[in-house]
Amino acid sequence: MGDVTGSILSVGNFLLGTIVPFLFVLTVVVFVHEMGHYLVGRWCGIGVRAFSIGFGPELFGFNDRRGTRWRLSAIPLGGYVKFVGDVGATSAPDAEGIEKLSEGERRVAFHLQPVWKRAATVFAGPFFNFLLTIAVFSVMFALFGRYVAEPMVAEVRPESPAAVAGIEPGDRFVSVDGAPIETFGDVQRIVSARAGDPLTFVMERDGRQVTVVATPEVSEQTDALGNQVKIGIIGVVNNEALGQPRLVEYGPLEAVGAGVEETMSIIARTGQFMKRLVAGREDRCQLGGPVRIADMAGKAASLGFEWLVQLVALLSVGIGILNLLPIPPLDGGHLLFYAVEAVLRRPVPEQVAEVVYRAGMLMVLIFMGFVFWNDLFGC
Repeated sequence: MGDVTGSILSVGNFLLGTIVPFLFVLTVVVFVHEMGHYLVGRWCGIGVRAFSIGFGPELFGFNDRRGTRWRLSAIPLGGYVKFVGDVGATSAPDAEGIEKLSEGERRVAFHLQPVWKRAATVFAGPFFNFLLTIAVFSVMFALFGRYVAEPMVAEVRPESPAAVAGIEPGDRFVSVDGAPIETFGDVQRIVSARAGDPLTFVMERDGRQVTVVATPEVSEQTDALGNQVKIGIIGVVNNEALGQPRLVEYGPLEAVGAGVEETMSIIARTGQFMKRLVAGREDRCQLGGPVRIADMAGKAASLGFEWLVQLVALLSVGIGILNLLPIPPLDGGHLLFYAVEAVLRRPVPEQVAEVVYRAGMLMVLIFMGFVFWNDLFGC
């Protein structure tokens, strides 16, 4: 009896501690993304057949007064907005179906709209993801502020990249690779994403500026959620005496500005990671899928709701960037087709679009299989 009770408790803890936080994080991110498509599509006068959170069989749904079916579906790994004239959940045109539309339906069919309306509707999904991240960080900064430290060097680890480059205790970072430095955290953000890249450091020493070049080395560390991550370090340490850590408090407008700045920083670092990954200079094991996200959601929830909300922000900006990749059936692939259409003044030939779409779908499926493999079996 005790074994049965223990098993039931274990399952309950797993559901409440991992699955529920995972569904919360994913549902919020997907809902905001699809709501971006929906709201801008409606603003452009496009008819909406369905708004779904999840794929597959419908678990619950209702029709609104405009005839849109709002659905909660069985597979909670995404969502979609189906516009008038779409076939399936990927906004692919239904040529035969469009021919059968009534005159009123043709006026609101997605694929019969001007290219700018279609582009705006598609771009709105990732854009709303970025807005969500900005909103989360803005609220966090307004409520809690942010601890910062002066960009001072208290110690230099012997034989580290910093020591080899000639950085000395008492130096102050002025810029890294051309980017101005205000806090020690600025240095960490730049260096952590550039392992193996020679970086130019401008240091202030005894009232004068000294320029050195150091190449960050890879260091495996454990982040706040217990994940093993590989980052770049140069081997310098800040301390309380020189860093003078302090809490920076923000008013509402300042918090929004800081939220925008933090979001742009994440976008830049993610873009840097993707470029390095394609070039074979990043560890592919850093990529994760639903299983890893679920694990992170459970760990974040155990640390407190504010950690879970921060995970929502990070996942949201990641989903926004991923969807802007120029690969059909992602939003970026549709935008690429619309850009070509705008230049040529006519849609991409259907046969060409079909071939590119199938190739893009294959790439997406391969990527999904790869991250699932990483999740389940590691590297």
